[in-house]
Amino acid sequence: MQTFVLAGGCFWCLDAVYRTLRGVSDVVSGYTGGTTANPSYEAVCTGATGHAEAVAVTFDPEVIPAEVILDVFFTLHDPRQLNRQGNDIGTQYRSAMFYEDDEQKALFETARDRASEYWDGGIVTEITPLAEWYDAETYHQDFFAKNPGQGYCMAVAVPKVNKIRKSFAEYVLAS
Repeated sequence: MQTFVLAGGCFWCLDAVYRTLRGVSDVVSGYTGGTTANPSYEAVCTGATGHAEAVAVTFDPEVIPAEVILDVFFTLHDPRQLNRQGNDIGTQYRSAMFYEDDEQKALFETARDRASEYWDGGIVTEITPLAEWYDAETYHQDFFAKNPGQGYCMAVAVPKVNKIRKSFAEYVLAS
């Protein structure tokens, strides 16, 4: 098993997308990349903690290759937007990849370079060492599945899930 820590806007969307893929055994929403110990969601939302909303995606590379996990990441959000995704604005919504070792760093850099061929304009995705990780509050875990009719989920998460289902159909779990 392998785990990647990725941030690309609101963690609800990343969580919703990665849970649809075969070979993904766990997705945990949380906070990393900041300076405040044990931050709350409310504190992270102020932007003052320096943390990004992120997900820790644990997957079996024998079922879904690491490159696919990373290509999904660069497909489900716009990595050209600095400190935002759509109407979600602030450093907590930045595009970032947090690596645990040099091997992950190299994988992330290669994926970013691959994505730059697809996206017009400069990719602003940060690639930085993984700092302290803090699990988000329980109500954020698997938020989309627990709240499918919630307005943000309907307007923002559903289109992202559908885009990934179409673009990476061979890796999507049967409904």
